[in-house]
Amino acid sequence: MNANPPQKISANQRAITETGVLKGQWAAAWPQALELWSKFTKLSDPRWCFSDEEAEREGLTESFAMIRLTDQAVVVNLAQIQALGLDQFALEILAHEIGHHVYCPADLTDHARMIARMRWGLPTKEHLAGFIANIYGDLLINDRLQRSASLRIAEVYRALGGTSVDKFWTLYMRIYEILWRLPRGTLANVQTLEERIEGDAHLGARLVRSYARDWLDGAGKFAALCLPYLLEDNGREMQELLKAWRDTQHAGAGGMPQGLTEMDTGEREGAIHPSLDPELSGLGESPDKGRSPSDLPQEVQQMPGAAGQQRQPFEYGQILKTLGLNLSDHEIAIRYYRERALPHLIRFPTRITPESTEPLAEGLEPWDIGSPLEDAEWFESVIVSPHVVPGMTTVQRVWGTMDGTLPKKEPLDLDLYVDCSGSMPNPQATVSYLTLAGTILALSALRAGAKVQATLWSGAGQFDTTRGFVRDERQILGILTGYLGGATAFPIHMLRETYQNRKPKDRPVHILIISDDGVTTMFEKDEQGNRGWDISRMALENARGGGTMVLNLYGKWEDNKDLARAHEDGWQISVVRTWEELVEFARQFSRMKYGQET
Repeated sequence: MNANPPQKISANQRAITETGVLKGQWAAAWPQALELWSKFTKLSDPRWCFSDEEAEREGLTESFAMIRLTDQAVVVNLAQIQALGLDQFALEILAHEIGHHVYCPADLTDHARMIARMRWGLPTKEHLAGFIANIYGDLLINDRLQRSASLRIAEVYRALGGTSVDKFWTLYMRIYEILWRLPRGTLANVQTLEERIEGDAHLGARLVRSYARDWLDGAGKFAALCLPYLLEDNGREMQELLKAWRDTQHAGAGGMPQGLTEMDTGEREGAIHPSLDPELSGLGESPDKGRSPSDLPQEVQQMPGAAGQQRQPFEYGQILKTLGLNLSDHEIAIRYYRERALPHLIRFPTRITPESTEPLAEGLEPWDIGSPLEDAEWFESVIVSPHVVPGMTTVQRVWGTMDGTLPKKEPLDLDLYVDCSGSMPNPQATVSYLTLAGTILALSALRAGAKVQATLWSGAGQFDTTRGFVRDERQILGILTGYLGGATAFPIHMLRETYQNRKPKDRPVHILIISDDGVTTMFEKDEQGNRGWDISRMALENARGGGTMVLNLYGKWEDNKDLARAHEDGWQISVVRTWEELVEFARQFSRMKYGQET
């Protein structure tokens, strides 16, 4: 009898089997790849993916490998490796991915700083900063690997790009040839290698070597070098050629870099063309030697040179999105203003009552099954009767209070009203100092243990509020960073509803309004016909913590009869001549009014 015939293996089963074998080969190369950087290099094993579906679940799309800076992971799509015929380059590819973790960009914050610098070097093409950052990091890593180990990285690029005639690709490959002293045409297509590309390639190679240690300082210059090639066609073919190896495209997904609201020193003015860089001009014979700035391309002449201090929310958001963070404009604004507020936070003041109280045990009383279980005193119940019958023989402790010796601190709640009419900036696009001041005040109050009610207001019926005093930071900042942009009408009904039924035992509240002369609309009648003056006085009386209007005015508030009358009713009025002064007001508010500070 013949033996059972061999089972037929489908193409899909064969691919899975081959990929499993490939994993064993690549996993064996991982320790050696780590040692190429240092014998002390420690990273977790790569996430091996055997299909595009598995890779997508790990956040890897299109590329055959990627890094994640949030958890220091390397992800490899073995199915893509197999499809592209890169099976034999395990050491080269794995060592390259490790280089992103230990060298460039190494962490999420430096990756963000590199992208920020490159944006200044790419006017009108800022959205391509992430792509250029990937190329720049690859150059730095591959050059170090080529000089320290005999790797076949050139073969990997030959497999990816072949004989492309794209000018940007030719520049990129020619830089590698110069760095590694390869014969012209080894990687670059000599048919496309015009004089301009040859000169730029020499500049690029000098830049990579000169800024190998301080690669952040060279980031903006490399972007300026690439700009003319991006202006031609957005580097479309180059992006397509390197699509399979965009390993930092989503490197920051799920993370949150810090310190991005403030620009680095030299970030903006450092984004100049390499031919204008004094650090490079003396290294050998430069193709741009003897050329004046007027001889350079127009887009290079127009590079910005003046340094700024703080980024706009829109710029901040673009950097985060380039990192791979999938956030709405509103969520970005919340993070932006929170970060900008942190250096200014002062612990919100507390009111001190004469003495605190301490608990005092006064005796026992029956405990029944309707009372909380934790109130039962089981030891005392057993003393009453050794046979415990819940609700009959069980007892609970009765507590009184006695005067303590330490003062009791009672936080002052904050009721914050921020003007968001059409004359105010949109905090999600440009810096709104009203929003920043409100954030400083609200976060300071929360630090002190207080609760905050935040209300954003514009025209009649146009308002957004937390509707009550809360300690939810995200909810409060979500209100403050919103935008209405309508007419001007103070929501007097909010004062009425908040304070008309407030009891004396409730915490005292300080009412704070940030606006301009449009604040006087609060003294008009509400929708029920009540006079605003009466509601204002009632709110101050029931709040028991005072009220402040901080207003952007050009003249004296005493000359405004409504504001003068409000002052007589008990409102404290502070004037700022520019919106920027609100930040200092927010810093000083608790210190000057309540006399306490962290």
